[in-house]
Amino acid sequence: MARDSQAALVALNRFGFGARGGASGDLINAASDPRGFVKAELARPSGVLLEAPGLQSTPQLGQAAFAYQDQVKQAREAAAKAGAPTEAPPAPAPADQKPDNKLRRNLSLNTVMTEIAGQMAEAKPSGSAAKPDSMQPNVAAPPAAKPSPQPLNVIQKTFRAEALARLQRATLVDCGFTERLVVFWSNHFCISANKGELARMWAGAFEREAIRPHVLGRFADMLKAVEQHPAMLFFLDNQQSLGPDSRAGQNRKRGLNENLAREIMELHTLGVGGGYTQEDVTSLARIITGWTFAGRQGQLGVPGSFVFNTNAHQPGPQMLLGKTYEPTGLAQGEAALADIARHPSTANFIATKFVRHFIADDPPPALVARLRDVFVKTDGDLKALATALVDSGEAWQAPLTKMRSPYDFVVASGRLLARVPEDPGGYLNNLNLLGQPLWSPAGPNGFPDTSAAWAAPEGIKLRLDIASQMGARLGNNIDPLDLLEFAAADAASVETRRTIERAESRQQAVALLLMSPEMQRR
Repeated sequence: MARDSQAALVALNRFGFGARGGASGDLINAASDPRGFVKAELARPSGVLLEAPGLQSTPQLGQAAFAYQDQVKQAREAAAKAGAPTEAPPAPAPADQKPDNKLRRNLSLNTVMTEIAGQMAEAKPSGSAAKPDSMQPNVAAPPAAKPSPQPLNVIQKTFRAEALARLQRATLVDCGFTERLVVFWSNHFCISANKGELARMWAGAFEREAIRPHVLGRFADMLKAVEQHPAMLFFLDNQQSLGPDSRAGQNRKRGLNENLAREIMELHTLGVGGGYTQEDVTSLARIITGWTFAGRQGQLGVPGSFVFNTNAHQPGPQMLLGKTYEPTGLAQGEAALADIARHPSTANFIATKFVRHFIADDPPPALVARLRDVFVKTDGDLKALATALVDSGEAWQAPLTKMRSPYDFVVASGRLLARVPEDPGGYLNNLNLLGQPLWSPAGPNGFPDTSAAWAAPEGIKLRLDIASQMGARLGNNIDPLDLLEFAAADAASVETRRTIERAESRQQAVALLLMSPEMQRR
């Protein structure tokens, strides 16, 4: 049974988000047929799509954002005329306050299991768990009336609704392989909600519309959907790019913005060293001039929808990667993307990133080569790529050495504790604290995908803080040893089992379990 449990642990942790507490069938089902358990989700393509009440399309969200911005502008103008102070839209509550927990900073994951127990034994009881400094009462100050919470604006409401739908899906799915694929591709073709109000408004819709429908489809189709989505065009400023010889370029004395073209080649397809030059970047930038979205006035189309602006498009043929693309308007750019999607460098770049994400920071070359060949032979069939990964021997033989990202960690913890989120606030706050704010990477290269990026002492300390808070809130109602059975069963190490058994309290034991290698490694 131990061997079956180990295979089940690989199935649930490497390809999914871990076992669900209270769902005793997860490990049993995974152990009986590990590969079949993981691949079952690939047989349900519609299960990747995400629909929930209140989630709207990108044009609908764009129009709502434009209307909100107009209302804010009008309110400020009216207040200025009346001589009243103007107020900015209510901002999200601060999410970067760090718990005042005095755990040592220089802990590595290997020493957590032996050192946290003594420190947690000195912590306050669950009823008086440590709070962030800013939440500690000021005994010298008179009691003040609690301010009424400000209502969320439409930008915040939309972002939270999208986040909640994604978190609930990840918590409730059986294995989570397709959700992990969504996370991978969303980070590969990333935007940042921090770009501005439109980006924040569109972040969830971008993933729902451009990523999810193609996760088990063709790479070329996903590439086209991504690069034509208003969220990507806004994120990388392509709406500002004008062909120098186009009518708009001549009138406005403006020219190319190469941001989108560069990231398409460097980050989305060919990769660094993939055989393109700066001249190719400039050519692609010319080819996709005119790719934009309709603004608030709707002059080019429905506000917030993708449109091709002929007046902004660079006329004439263009040479890209040794091939000439004739001046066919929108079709010129679509043909160029289709060819780049099939380029040998794209196949190698995608296969390498895919194996690095799921198997090891140093991708096994033989597996990369096999997946590259699958990508080429199937014309970028991403379901075939995922299937080949699951069918490989390396997927089951390689040890679970990759550290869970903050998103994987908070979702896996919620699944194990059987907590279906009803409000995204706690998850979003924890992701901000841990350095992986939802849909908000620092740059177009996305969040890092190696263990070293998430294993820094400060990051480990913050995970300990969060695990301690979860244990303090929920530990009294949970049997930690039962929870360990849900998480790993016979695959749990002797050290983990002993550490949990020796815990001073249930709260402490739950925190220790959440910080165990069985929960931190995938």
